[in-house]
Amino acid sequence: MTERGVLRGHDILCFSSIDWQFIWQGHQEIMSTLAANGNRVLFVENTGVRAPAMRDLPRVRERFRNWWRGTKGFRRESDNLFIYSPILLPFPYSPIVRRLNRFLLARALRRWMRAIGFGRPIVWTFLPTPLVRDVIPEMDPLVSVYYCIDDFASSSKAARKIIHSEQQLFREADLVFVTSEKLRERAAQFSDRVHLFPFGVSMKKFEQVRAAANQVPEDLAALKRPIIGYVGGIHRWIDLDLVASVARTMPEATFAFVGPAQMDVSATADIPNLHWLGKRPHDDVPRYIKGFDVGIVPYLLTDYTANVYPTKLNEYLAMGIPVVATDLPEIRRFNAEHGPSVAVAADSRQFVDAIHAALRPSTEEERISRTEVARKNSWVSRIAEMSRLIEGVLDARRSRSEPWEAKLRRVYRVARRRAAVSVALVLTVYLLLFHTSVPWILAEPLRISEPPRPADAIVVFAGGVGESGQAGGGYQERVKTAVDLYQHGFAPRMIFESGYVFAFREAEIMRDLAGALGVPPSAIILEANGINAYDDVIRVREVLRAQNWRRILLVSSPYNMRRSVLVWRKQAPEVDVVSTPVPQSQFYTHGRGATLDQLRGLTREYVALAVYWWRGWL
Repeated sequence: MTERGVLRGHDILCFSSIDWQFIWQGHQEIMSTLAANGNRVLFVENTGVRAPAMRDLPRVRERFRNWWRGTKGFRRESDNLFIYSPILLPFPYSPIVRRLNRFLLARALRRWMRAIGFGRPIVWTFLPTPLVRDVIPEMDPLVSVYYCIDDFASSSKAARKIIHSEQQLFREADLVFVTSEKLRERAAQFSDRVHLFPFGVSMKKFEQVRAAANQVPEDLAALKRPIIGYVGGIHRWIDLDLVASVARTMPEATFAFVGPAQMDVSATADIPNLHWLGKRPHDDVPRYIKGFDVGIVPYLLTDYTANVYPTKLNEYLAMGIPVVATDLPEIRRFNAEHGPSVAVAADSRQFVDAIHAALRPSTEEERISRTEVARKNSWVSRIAEMSRLIEGVLDARRSRSEPWEAKLRRVYRVARRRAAVSVALVLTVYLLLFHTSVPWILAEPLRISEPPRPADAIVVFAGGVGESGQAGGGYQERVKTAVDLYQHGFAPRMIFESGYVFAFREAEIMRDLAGALGVPPSAIILEANGINAYDDVIRVREVLRAQNWRRILLVSSPYNMRRSVLVWRKQAPEVDVVSTPVPQSQFYTHGRGATLDQLRGLTREYVALAVYWWRGWL
């Protein structure tokens, strides 16, 4: 449904700081509204403000899935709304990676824009990263908008490097929107085009639920009243100690938290009146709030939350329920602007007292007053005002449009810059890969090596085409290492595993070579059917279990060890695996730089790790 005063007829490129399927926030609300009003929108999912950690693995997996189910990462979400799930190198502040990611992202976006007939876009970014700043000029935008919704630098140590880039974006953007007064003050140091737009509320959805009967979800309706509720992500900015203290002090009330868990809440498991209901569909949020007697915002007071405007504040008020919050700067500003709409508590005792006061029956006048405050902060009015500012910039530019000669010169300047960047990028990558130690620094995490110790057996994984990509590559080194371990008395037997056949069975050739080096046939066990490292582990695992052998010395290529060990840990955790790779591998002999074959081998190993992880083998 179109809305009066909202932009129409434009192509809009949005760089988001969250993924489309993440918790529904202003990102999705604004872009879906713009799309519904006749603009074509490309929503680029989060390209990252820090390098990913282990906790991000589910998100990384989801990104690969999203890319796969689209066309080269692009998919259509609804009329006029498209989503792009880019796959880029995860080092946002590395100058080299930044140039490579800029090339990959800009090229993908230009190709999609040409394919769909996307014209010069309005670029709207929620991300102030160096990569986004690099790509914006490449898109030749009609207008650039930076919507600053968070103090990214204080969100984590890994994100602190973003400060300089954000300051530059404040200067460069045609318009800067911010969600809090502290963010406005910071942005105003670098730009005179800053406008305060806290996140709003979709009033129509809440009004429909508020007016309807029997809309409370069954899981919430089953809980004992009164219900003190919270909606949103269960993240580390929630004051869990405060929540636990208040819940224990008020055993007569039920505390219900609706939202995806983004932190560990197991410490509250012994509190019977505290319920973590988990993530629920965005369209059900008004129904849950309708079932609350009081809405709460129990945030910690930190440098990060000092910049936070809680979106749920207006959602609670839109349903006409009272609100209790911790003493956040934006809550104080909200009350100063709209009157004492929110009860503010400085500690757990005050929080309990405020909830008790809020639980008294509200008058109709109080409920209407709350909804009217929320209406002033509706997304309809927010987006209309943002649209007015954007149209103002567009009108000013139309009135001073540049002559065709200047446009042509600008096109050639852009083309020259792109060509120079491409040449520099190719040359840089060539020098790094073939004339520095960078490939071996990147390869080092693949290698695991331990001092040998007594074991039940020596297990040798042959390589088939191996890391070299050639039949029989590397098996001699592995057999020689295994024989040395056997002759030094570390294990009384060895198991050769390889199902590869090039002229003869590789496992049989390995057995014959070990025999020629003095190992008796009785000390050798062959497993000649494995087709990959996962299959090798499964087959050897059965041999070990049959003999009740618990420890092995694992022999393989140095840079195959991590994958092999991870598979062992996942598929046979009862086996103690001692990593004893080939100590001096001919294929991996190196100084500064790598050969093309070596780069292929290392790349193949990282790709194999990704494939095994995707299949759940490690």
